[in-house]
Amino acid sequence: MNKMIVANLVHRPVRTVISISAVAIEVVLILLIVGLSLGMLNDGRRRQQGIGADVLVQPPGSSALVGMTGAPVSSKVGDVVAKLPHVEKVAPVIWQLTTSGSVEIVYGIDYDSYNRLTAFHFLEGGPFQGPADVIVDDVFAYGKNLHVGSKVEIMNHTFRIAGVVEHGKGARKFLPMATMQELIGAQGKASVFYVKTDSPQNADLVVQEVHAVPGMERYTVRSMREYLSMMTPENVPGLSQFIAVVIGISVIIGFIVLFQSMYTAVLERTREIGILKSLGASKLYILNVILRETLVLALVGAGLGIGVSFLARIMIRTKFPTLPIQIGPTWIAYAVIIAIAGALLGAIYPAVQAALKDPVDAIAYE
Repeated sequence: MNKMIVANLVHRPVRTVISISAVAIEVVLILLIVGLSLGMLNDGRRRQQGIGADVLVQPPGSSALVGMTGAPVSSKVGDVVAKLPHVEKVAPVIWQLTTSGSVEIVYGIDYDSYNRLTAFHFLEGGPFQGPADVIVDDVFAYGKNLHVGSKVEIMNHTFRIAGVVEHGKGARKFLPMATMQELIGAQGKASVFYVKTDSPQNADLVVQEVHAVPGMERYTVRSMREYLSMMTPENVPGLSQFIAVVIGISVIIGFIVLFQSMYTAVLERTREIGILKSLGASKLYILNVILRETLVLALVGAGLGIGVSFLARIMIRTKFPTLPIQIGPTWIAYAVIIAIAGALLGAIYPAVQAALKDPVDAIAYE
């Protein structure tokens, strides 16, 4: 049976290549799009964790997503929070979403207070020397072959790189807070206050203390532990649905192509099926041949799709070094299972039709 299956696939190379390519595309769609979504989410989660804060204080009604809140409140709120018991350090920050060139979040920071949360690790250069300076992380700098003194465009303005720091401390680009406030017309404003407590165990206590301040009852205050736990596909609006749509489209592609391929194969081999049945082949035997042939196509296509996905990840990261794509064993297994299930689902009807053919009619088929 195995020799017959291989012979059938080799005998019709164009159909075989198209079927394998369809399964490969299905796997690539799942791994790359889901990998990019999860990679960006987990990368953002790690960078928030690396800031070194224990509590985040945001204005009322603020989004939990980084960068979705501008600079709506006075930065003096940080002075109020700093006077609370169990609070050691407070760093006001402006989050600014930019879409020029690429979608990213630029931080406007007060260098001294932000650096006290967890110190920057400079690989080149040092802190801001003037209002037109920017600090960038190593992923962005070395991916673009930039160094201290290089010029970069941010929000339609040119800035000089003052320092290159190790990645993992919030943003990839940091501007002086006064410069950011001037750029967006928000003098004296901040988007979020990162709070360092005297002990991580007191984070929930500080949340209660902030809410107890008159006028701050409606502020959005979360411990960093709570905030990080929210950065999952289930808690990000629309992400789970987006992943489900991608998987659905991928399954439909595999199903349609494999259905058409196997249905055509059954029509082309009608006489062969009649001969096999006249020689004593059972319905189960015919069904087994068609489904095993589909399984071979699905496995080869899945293997090709995995290889193409890793190659595409290398190419994407070479071109766009700041785009993280996470391809892990769990989603590789999911993609293979989904591809095989979709392929077999598409082959069931043609296989059943082949098994039910009357041998006499099949042999007489032209």
